Amino acid sequence: MFPLRDDNPKSTTPIVTLGIIIINVIVFFYQLSLGARGDRVFIYEYGAIPAVITGGEALPQQLQAIPAQITIFTSMFLHGGWAHLIGNMWYLWIFGDNVEEAMGHFRYLIFYLITGLLASLSHIISNTGSVLPSIGASGAISGVLGAYLLLYPRARVLTLIFLGFFIRLIYIPAGFVLGFWFLLQLLGGSMAGGQDAGGVAFWAHVGGFVSGLILISLFRKRRPRVFVE
Repeated sequence: MFPLRDDNPKSTTPIVTLGIIIINVIVFFYQLSLGARGDRVFIYEYGAIPAVITGGEALPQQLQAIPAQITIFTSMFLHGGWAHLIGNMWYLWIFGDNVEEAMGHFRYLIFYLITGLLASLSHIISNTGSVLPSIGASGAISGVLGAYLLLYPRARVLTLIFLGFFIRLIYIPAGFVLGFWFLLQLLGGSMAGGQDAGGVAFWAHVGGFVSGLILISLFRKRRPRVFVE
């Protein structure tokens, strides 16, 4: 199940969502310019490493570019490959514009950063001994998805469905699409037993999503439009 677009109209330009996407793309191209070895060093310098942040481990001096706690924020703008970047930015583009409109540009930016922070903390708490850098915007984007779920559960999302050898395009309520996505994150986190599973930080997704559900009432600037089919 992969969302392609929603049919929820917007009346303002999502300048913050566009700005976040542009920053992530620029940083990713910078990573590519470093070459494989340089990119790996860059990720260890600016990725969020749970064991280093909690004080259980220490990076070599040459990799200590910034205080470990600051990497909780810098890690939100790093990605591990094209699929990682495109998948994250695609979800942000589909769901971020309406959430930004409901909050206003500045509140939306603060909301994005806070849910990204809480998502990273969720990952750190569940993986305190991990020495693997955590990178990506998916934790903050999960917060956006949680907000969208409460704001526009009846909005329709054009979704690509894979049924064995059959592929279908179908409109599905956002409440179902995002609810199903959240259940997958919970299942993945539970099966991982508190550890990274295939490089996916499931508990960061869960923490970000729940943060979005909780914080939306504080950040929306007005009662959002009631979506009518």
